[in-house]
Amino acid sequence: MVRATLTDEQVRRARTAAQLLHRPGRRSVPDLVSHLTGVQAQVPPAASLALRARRAGLTAAAVDRARTRDRSIVLCWAMRGTLHLIVAEDHAWLVPLVIERRIANAHRRLRQEGVTGEQPSKAVRSIERMLAREGPLLRSEIAERLRRQGIRTEGQAIAHLVWLAAAGRVICYGPDRDGERCFVLVRDWLGPPGTKMDPEAALKELAVRYLRSHAPAEPADLAAWSGIAPGDARRAWRGAQDRLVEVPTDRGPRWALRRPPRPLRPAKDVVRLLPAFDEYLLGWKDRQLIAPVSRWKTIQRGGGWLHPVVLVDGRAVGTWRSERSVDGLRVEVGAFGPLDRAVRARIDEDARDIGRFLGTGARTSYPKRSAR
Repeated sequence: MVRATLTDEQVRRARTAAQLLHRPGRRSVPDLVSHLTGVQAQVPPAASLALRARRAGLTAAAVDRARTRDRSIVLCWAMRGTLHLIVAEDHAWLVPLVIERRIANAHRRLRQEGVTGEQPSKAVRSIERMLAREGPLLRSEIAERLRRQGIRTEGQAIAHLVWLAAAGRVICYGPDRDGERCFVLVRDWLGPPGTKMDPEAALKELAVRYLRSHAPAEPADLAAWSGIAPGDARRAWRGAQDRLVEVPTDRGPRWALRRPPRPLRPAKDVVRLLPAFDEYLLGWKDRQLIAPVSRWKTIQRGGGWLHPVVLVDGRAVGTWRSERSVDGLRVEVGAFGPLDRAVRARIDEDARDIGRFLGTGARTSYPKRSAR
């Protein structure tokens, strides 16, 4: 059977649906996170807003409840070595798979900070003991206790030490205290380790899970999104070959799941205000389907910061920012070009939904100037 070649527009619509940006059904928070495999949480409020964009009527309280009360999702370092929300049951197999190749770099950075020899291992063991003895601790409290033991924590040393403990699945983020997040032992917070897999099985699972939320895609996309080596991404593809089907596109062959668990129709007429670091902006190596190279200079500025974008049918048509005051939320849209009345109405509607999510009113403005 010869398959029709997908146009760029058709690929965008398929990916928009795979990312749940058309908001199908009323999935639970852990179901949303599981579908995406992970939600980048470098900016914690943005992670919650990313889930809002994918589920009508979701509340910030529901996201917080899933993380701190139900513990069905957990905040930890995962894909690309960055902070993500993942489902608790994935922690045991996903974290080592996507983190392992970055551990050597953490040790190198620690040596640059003056933490050498056995000190990193000693620090991780000490962190484990202090959390077992005292319970949840802030990073500053962990640093203070390590300094008392003669372990250097100045500069970026403490950041790399807690990252190393998290990479070894010893610690993760737990409850909040006075607006700051505490570290806890994984075994205390999540209970007995969840599903463990051998490396080949884990790679296959990662490929299947990735395509569930990103198809059509190729191995290079998986490597860029997850942070695993390109060779490992190709191995993952080969391991999952019996689950995949090749999809011809205008940009070459891509792949999708042969029988997705929940088939999704291509999405159209989708207008969303995506937050900073949204998964849709991070999901593929080639991002020109989202916006041309010239626009990415506006979307992604120095330091790798990804600005919030206005998405219309899978294409970024502008950026946006918000400011909260006693009068509510003011959403300012910087459009890349003219927006028709219907699109503006949908943008205004989504801005009001962000206000609802944050528990306030919202109004939208469109300054007559170029997007930032």
